[in-house]
Amino acid sequence: MKDNKPFAMFFNASPRKGWNTARMLEAAKAGAEEAGAVTELVNLYDISFPGCKSCFACKLKNAKTDGVCAIRDALRPVLERARKADVLVLGSPIYFSYPTGVYRAFLERLAFPVYSYHYENGKPHVYRDKVIETANIFTMNCPESMMKEIGYPTLLETNTQTLTAVFGASETLYACNTYQFADYSRYDMTLFTEEAKRAYRDAHFETDLANARALGKRLVERSLGRLIAKD
Repeated sequence: MKDNKPFAMFFNASPRKGWNTARMLEAAKAGAEEAGAVTELVNLYDISFPGCKSCFACKLKNAKTDGVCAIRDALRPVLERARKADVLVLGSPIYFSYPTGVYRAFLERLAFPVYSYHYENGKPHVYRDKVIETANIFTMNCPESMMKEIGYPTLLETNTQTLTAVFGASETLYACNTYQFADYSRYDMTLFTEEAKRAYRDAHFETDLANARALGKRLVERSLGRLIAKD
């Protein structure tokens, strides 16, 4: 909570700050603000950091990490703020069937310290005092039909399942067949045409943005509902 309002953080794991993933996150952020949240957007490519180093400091008996990665680097302050958040939304383009390497490195550092190997009644102890609403926003060049044919939902949902297991709640939003270049004439390709890509973008991307805005609003409203129920 910040200023008695839910705190929602958004993480851009794309190297581009003004394209599809970034715009989807900005829309989700606007929805969260509409629902009353204090928000922060972090461009992860602006921060130099590794993934998990397997130091296992977060798994020691009587560990003092309290759900925050023990590595003290430029990402540490971001993770400390995320530890206090009520809503976490991760966004990434899909490269070669997976989210970006920066996304994966961040997910390791964000989630692994919260998760525990200590199980009680068949469930792991997690270092959080509340359910944190989370989501993944994935943008991709391939059309929705191709995404389903090659098994992307099964593959990508594992990331959402991880967030659910660690933070208690998560969902996924996809934006497919995205417009990839500012000037298609510069690139060697026959798989897609600029005309078809532009037509699809003009017909669908505003709906994608509206869905992202609704997602941000929905997550904050759920978080508020949990806070009210707790009180």
